[in-house]
Amino acid sequence: MPRHLLPRIALKHGLKHMRQAAALLGGCALAWAAQAVEVSFQPVAPNVYAHVGDTEGRTYENEALNANIGLVVTPAGALLIDSGATFKTGADIAAAARKVTPQPIRWVVNTGGQDHRWLGNGYFKAQGADTLAHANAQADMQARGPEHLRANAPVLKDKQDGTEPVLPARWLQGPDNTLDFCGVSVRFIHRNGGHTPGDMLVVLPASGVVFTGDVVYTDRILGLHPVSKTKTWVASFEALEALQPTVVVPGHGSVTTLAQAQRDTGNLLKAMRAHAGKAVEAGTDIGTAVKTFDGTPFKHLKHADVWLPQLVNRTYLEMEQE
Repeated sequence: MPRHLLPRIALKHGLKHMRQAAALLGGCALAWAAQAVEVSFQPVAPNVYAHVGDTEGRTYENEALNANIGLVVTPAGALLIDSGATFKTGADIAAAARKVTPQPIRWVVNTGGQDHRWLGNGYFKAQGADTLAHANAQADMQARGPEHLRANAPVLKDKQDGTEPVLPARWLQGPDNTLDFCGVSVRFIHRNGGHTPGDMLVVLPASGVVFTGDVVYTDRILGLHPVSKTKTWVASFEALEALQPTVVVPGHGSVTTLAQAQRDTGNLLKAMRAHAGKAVEAGTDIGTAVKTFDGTPFKHLKHADVWLPQLVNRTYLEMEQE
C-alpha cells in the first residue's frame, strides 16, 4: 500500500506527558529533553493502525524507536503490537494511540526479543495492561535485556531513565495460537524465530493484515545477530507466504505487499543460504564465499553495501554448523 495513501496522524509530546510518566515511576523526576520522538499511527485497515519507525540506527533523537509498532482497536480495548525500547517511548506510544481511539491499551504483544519490541513493557504494566510473547523469547529476553540497556545507555542517555527489562506476563506455546480479543480474532504464528528466537507473526484474518515483527524488513537491509538463525527465519517467512496477506506491516520499513516483502527479505535470505550452502559443501573458504556473493538484486536496500558482506559471513558460519 503506497505510503502517500495512508493519512498521517502525528503527535508531539510536551511537559504534561513527561510529568504523567514521572508520576508512574513513583514521583521520580526524569530529565527528559523537551523534544520527544514523534509517534504517529497510520490506518492500514479498519481499526488497524501502524506506526512506521525510523529506518536508521538507534539515535538520541529517535529514542531507539527505529521499528514499526501496531495498534488494533477492539470494542473493549486496544491491542498494541510491540511496546518500544524505553519506558518513555511506551508512554509516547500510548499517547499517540489516544489520538486514534479512546479505548485504553489492554493488551501488549511482543513479537520478538529485540529491544524496541519489549523494553517499553514497564510503562504498560504500570497501566494494568496484559503482556504476552512466545515462550521461545523468554531466555533471549532474560539474557539480552540488560545487554540492550547497556548498549543503548551511551546513545539514549536520560531518555532511557526508568526503563527496566519487564518480561511479559503470559507466554504462548507451540507453533500456532489463536486468541480472541473482545470479538477480534488474532492468530500468532511461530516457526522457531529468525532474527531472534521468539519472533512471531501477528495475523488479523478478518482484515488480511499481518504484523511480521522482525521476520520482514523492507527499504533497509535485514540484520543478523549471534542469536539469529537464517534457517528458521526462512521457515517463518514461508509461513507468511502461505497466508497470502493483503497488507504486510514489516518490522522495519514501509507498510507494503507480500511481493515487496519477498524482494527485500525472503529472496535475500534464500539467496544467502543457497550461496553459502554451496560454498560450504564445496569447501570454499569464507572470504571467497563472501566476495563472490551476488548482491546486485539487493543494492536498493539501505545499508546494503556495508552490511551484505557481514550477513553472508554469518550465514556461512551458521551453515557450517548445520
